[in-house]
Amino acid sequence: MKALILVGGYGTRLRPLTLSKPKPLVEFVNKPMVLHQIEALAEAGVDHVVLAVSYRAEMLEEEMKAEAEKLGIRITTSLETEPLGTAGPLALARSVLDADDEPFFVLNSDVICDFPFLEMVQFHRHHGGEGTIVVTRVEEPSKYGVVVYQPDDGRIERFVEKSRSSSRASGWTSASRRTSSRARACT
Repeated sequence: MKALILVGGYGTRLRPLTLSKPKPLVEFVNKPMVLHQIEALAEAGVDHVVLAVSYRAEMLEEEMKAEAEKLGIRITTSLETEPLGTAGPLALARSVLDADDEPFFVLNSDVICDFPFLEMVQFHRHHGGEGTIVVTRVEEPSKYGVVVYQPDDGRIERFVEKSRSSSRASGWTSASRRTSSRARACT
């Protein structure tokens, strides 16, 4: 199984920490932020992690070589020469992600939580849809984008970016972890 982690941002809100290193390498609980995700992915059976990189790519690549060896997985990079947004890195890594029929994960590198990766894959395979997105309920949805979904089956109707309020707003926001069956469905 594979995973794509979006690690291309400049980490401007974490300055001055990110002036000398990329945000995914900033330590959280005594290890780089991205390593928490990579370890959880490896534990769930992911054997190839693709890092969608741009800012300080060579530093990130060098740091992850040793970690890949320790975990017994492959960690490769997909270099963005210009910012491509969220879907652009999926298009760049399409040939790797679509190399087999296995589902793959897509994560933002700055999300730290208990990762329910095994449960996500089981759920995704059970419903047979194109993708699965983890969402979380928040107290104040106007600070985040919200997910409008069908209450009977959980299918997503649409995303509303930083909604003031809406009678249809669910209070659920994307937790930035996705499982997909095909990269082309996401581009």
